[in-house]
Amino acid sequence: MNEKEVIYEKVLHSIDVGVHVVDSTGKTIIYNKKMSEIEGMKIEDVLEKRLQEVFSFHHNSESTLLKVLQNREGITNVRQSYFNNKGQEITTINNSYPLLKDGLLIGAMEIARDVTKIEKILQDHIYKNEAKVSFASLIGDDKGFLDVIESSKRATRTNSTILIIGETGTGKELFAQSIHHNSRRASRPFITQNCAAIPETLLEGILFGTKKGAFTGAVERPGLFEQAEGGTLLLDEINSLELSLQAKLLRVIQEKKIRRIGDTKDRPVDVRIIATINEDPIDAITNGRMRKDLFYRLSVVSLFIPPLRDRKSDIPELVSFFINKYNQLFGMDIERIDPLLMEYFLEYDWPGNVRELEHLIEGAMNLVHEERVITVSHLPNHIRNKPPFSQKGIADLGNIEEHKTLEQFLKEAEISFLKRALRQHDGNISKTAKTLGMSRQNLQYRLRKIKRGNLKS
Repeated sequence: MNEKEVIYEKVLHSIDVGVHVVDSTGKTIIYNKKMSEIEGMKIEDVLEKRLQEVFSFHHNSESTLLKVLQNREGITNVRQSYFNNKGQEITTINNSYPLLKDGLLIGAMEIARDVTKIEKILQDHIYKNEAKVSFASLIGDDKGFLDVIESSKRATRTNSTILIIGETGTGKELFAQSIHHNSRRASRPFITQNCAAIPETLLEGILFGTKKGAFTGAVERPGLFEQAEGGTLLLDEINSLELSLQAKLLRVIQEKKIRRIGDTKDRPVDVRIIATINEDPIDAITNGRMRKDLFYRLSVVSLFIPPLRDRKSDIPELVSFFINKYNQLFGMDIERIDPLLMEYFLEYDWPGNVRELEHLIEGAMNLVHEERVITVSHLPNHIRNKPPFSQKGIADLGNIEEHKTLEQFLKEAEISFLKRALRQHDGNISKTAKTLGMSRQNLQYRLRKIKRGNLKS
């Protein structure tokens, strides 16, 4: 190539927009590297081939390049969705122009910007999520947990905004779904949006909607507030929302009106707002992650969900629930976890809360072969290496005395576990049996066996 051709090649493949040029017959003669990336194909898959051989289009839709060839007129800022040779959908914003020489049409050129990822994010995060959970689905008998449930039930009678406060994995969305399901809005949409899940530049349009022409490629699209009309909008991790958007959200809550991006018209909305936060709101305000005025507006009703480490008496019931759940999903027949593992579950701090417990049970059941009981050997290594699982005789079975059989080891572990449970409940048989997920008669039988010496103490 001569010097100009080298420069031309370098510029063509370095620019950050797609360039696609066809001749007068629709055969590709120029196709740059960026266009190859946008459409997910190799350059040699497209060059010297007619458009119809490589791409396909939606019904009643056609290539903007071919349209320019037919009409000999330019088209600017047009959104186009089509499919590459692998059947993958591509969405671009195109500027297409005819190429003329001495008045004769010799081809057409297209400059494209990729919006495929933006479209996918919008589709993934604008959805209706019907509330499937009610208060009867919330598991636990801990007093603090039951108090939150009772407060939540009272909150179903009004339309006041609610702020649910709790660490990650405590079940904040389950409470939000339960409130919606038991409120007068139950027949209307329940829509969820995680404020930390998508870029700030897209979130405003997702929440409030867009007006066609507001920016390049913008279409007429209702936001989540409009989609949740008459129902409930859950804004998860509200402390991840940029302060500028928090100010706009505050205005919407106060005025009960939204304005789509690029629009001049306010639209009334009737939506109940439930927000969640995974840290102490005072810390979020102090560290500039939450506006104080928004906090006061959202926290008309405040619900503090206790972490699992503060309601460990609920662990046996939760374990039983998750085992039953995954027995049905996996077609398995696991009966329980062994008593020794339960004892260490009750000592563990559960930084990931109920979600961590569920994932642990699910993971362990994936490692079970023909056993009916989950043991510490079924836990993932990263858990077995943490206290208390890593203590002598638990994670490192090689340290067990050689003369001790497995049966002896399990009997001693059961005795230790039962004694510990009794101490936690001041010797109350009924409360201990309930915590352990067994009947009072079964517990008394086991204790009598210990007393008779059938189990070594």
